[in-house]
Amino acid sequence: MKRRWFIASTVAVALATVGLTTACGGDQTAGGGDAGGTLTMATSADYPPYEFIETAGGTEEIVGFDIDIARHIATELGYELEITNMDFNGLIPALQAGRADFVMAGMTPTEERRQNVDFSEVYYEARQTIVFPTGGGITSPADLEGKTVGVQLGSIQEGLGQDLAETVPGMTLQSLNRINEIIQELNSGRIDAAIIEDTVAEGFLANNPNLEAVEIPEEGPAGSAIAFPRGSELVEDFNRVLAEMESSGLMEELIVRWFGDGAQ
Repeated sequence: MKRRWFIASTVAVALATVGLTTACGGDQTAGGGDAGGTLTMATSADYPPYEFIETAGGTEEIVGFDIDIARHIATELGYELEITNMDFNGLIPALQAGRADFVMAGMTPTEERRQNVDFSEVYYEARQTIVFPTGGGITSPADLEGKTVGVQLGSIQEGLGQDLAETVPGMTLQSLNRINEIIQELNSGRIDAAIIEDTVAEGFLANNPNLEAVEIPEEGPAGSAIAFPRGSELVEDFNRVLAEMESSGLMEELIVRWFGDGAQ
């Protein structure tokens, strides 16, 4: 796998301890606030290694690459961090409704999304793959002809799948809320293949040796960025900290931690 990441400016993230669910509880209100307050981050914690639920000692905690970045940024900016977990297709509506200050979920800043929310600079760039049962003989998107392909609802992969379905005869999509649901459908034979980001697919392939993947040639927008409500004053501060993380080597450390030193 080739890893390509870049940041044009900086963002800071907080190392606060976060719970599994909680949104803007009590008297807190999402939408920013004075430093020293709490920022609410919305995510979809089914996307390892970006964000996923870890169970240890009888407790559940959301951890991952995005979580470490968000914690560091919040700390640098003087905020506490609160994380709320929801389905991916509900993330942008949560920003628009003022239920979150920002979203981190391996989200690609497409032009369609830019019409509804603001984005930070891209902080990590990965590739898209087709995941399928071993021996399925899929070598390119053209081999998806006549097949049912799973994608995550509201994701960049769903958009990519829709584009492919317009040119690949007989290809149909099945959109599901979570990646683990897609893998279950694939293992059960109810779908023939799935479109999943390479770094996320690697973890599922390691746990499902009956599956393999092939890379999709890159076209259109790529990479992950942080989403904010339109006009958010946080964008500039987050970009500044992201740039500092790049120049200090911290971003590289987190990439190696979560993706491995072979992710390049």
